[in-house]
Amino acid sequence: MCNNAKELDFRNLYPNSSSSSRCNSDYLSTSSSRGQISLNVNITSILQDMYNRSNPMTQKLMKENIEEHVDDVVEPVEQEVTRTREPWYSVSSLRARIFVVIYLVAFVLFTLLAWFVHVHSVIPVDVTITREFQENKSPWLSTSMILVSAFGNKPLLMSAVVLITALIFWYFRLRLEALFIVSLSGVSLLLNVLIKLIVSRPRPSPSLVEIIQMSGGQSFPSGHVMSYVAFWGLLLSFGIILFKKKDGWWRYMLLIISALFVVLVGPSRIYLGDHWASDVLGGYLFGGLLLGVGLWIYLRLKSNGLLPSK
Repeated sequence: MCNNAKELDFRNLYPNSSSSSRCNSDYLSTSSSRGQISLNVNITSILQDMYNRSNPMTQKLMKENIEEHVDDVVEPVEQEVTRTREPWYSVSSLRARIFVVIYLVAFVLFTLLAWFVHVHSVIPVDVTITREFQENKSPWLSTSMILVSAFGNKPLLMSAVVLITALIFWYFRLRLEALFIVSLSGVSLLLNVLIKLIVSRPRPSPSLVEIIQMSGGQSFPSGHVMSYVAFWGLLLSFGIILFKKKDGWWRYMLLIISALFVVLVGPSRIYLGDHWASDVLGGYLFGGLLLGVGLWIYLRLKSNGLLPSK
């Protein structure tokens, strides 16, 4: 027995321990310049904890307890990681749902507009808007508006521009993008012809507004606007998605030129007297819907690794 200590029997805990280990004291003393300070350390609980950890039965119970509650911790973490990594175009994404709502609203507006112009081929507000545009007519403005619409006036020229652009993307191994440039422009052309046949709205009359440049066929929706949104709008989107600021001045040129064509083609059609404002609005609505669906499909295919760029 050791003085001032409680004797503990550790033979069942540690059979190989020496007799000196059974004389460990619960009281540890230290001295300082101010006097003697006694520290009471309960080593019984420490040794008991060591024993519990070395006991196979205790370890089994602890393991079962951890396995029972691990899913409660891991599952929320996995869900949070999945949510933060979830692309915006995923069906379960909140942003994707917002876009779906926007597309539905735009489609309803386009449908109502198409029905209205089918019933009322001439709308007073259209005439007023065109006359306001043409009040500021000047030679340089007329030339600028004609140049903006030039691609759409010459189908062969527009087709050549689309094909050359697609070949450039293909050359730089952006093959999926090249296919979308051609396919989206083709789909836009076919849908525009189909909708024009259904709505069957005549073009502006020279008796109502001045016709600076006249095209044949039906009026609603504007084929120029739809084709420009499909082609130049897609290039604008690729400039944002694919290329970074470090790619240089040509990226900014692509963004600026594409945006200018998309924005200016609508006013040019009204100014030239070739379309009513409602035709232009219909072209932007349906062209935007087509572009949005095309980009959604493109991003899905891109994320799945179809025709990856090198």
